[in-house]
Amino acid sequence: MNGTILRFYIHENRIHHHVALFEWLLEQAKKMGIQGGSAFRAVAGFGRHGILHEEHFFELAADMTIEVEFVVTDAEAEGLLAMLAKERISIFYARVPASFGTVEGDR
Repeated sequence: MNGTILRFYIHENRIHHHVALFEWLLEQAKKMGIQGGSAFRAVAGFGRHGILHEEHFFELAADMTIEVEFVVTDAEAEGLLAMLAKERISIFYARVPASFGTVEGDR
């Protein structure tokens, strides 16, 4: 099947409707019928402002980036982007063409 890898980059401390934005995004995608999504926490990085963020062992409240990724059909990608626009959420994303499927087996 052909579709899209849709990746969103979100600071972990961003909140939307009293919930972490990355958690809210995963929940909304689930409600839309998206088959799966994952969130990955960065250990270091910088963004458009050039500020380097690094996780340190003793930090309690970090501001690292969370990558939220979905492998979806093109229609599902359009639906997610439209939902974010409707919610007026400013967010950076990457959209990459993808071929995907499953390998069936006993395990």
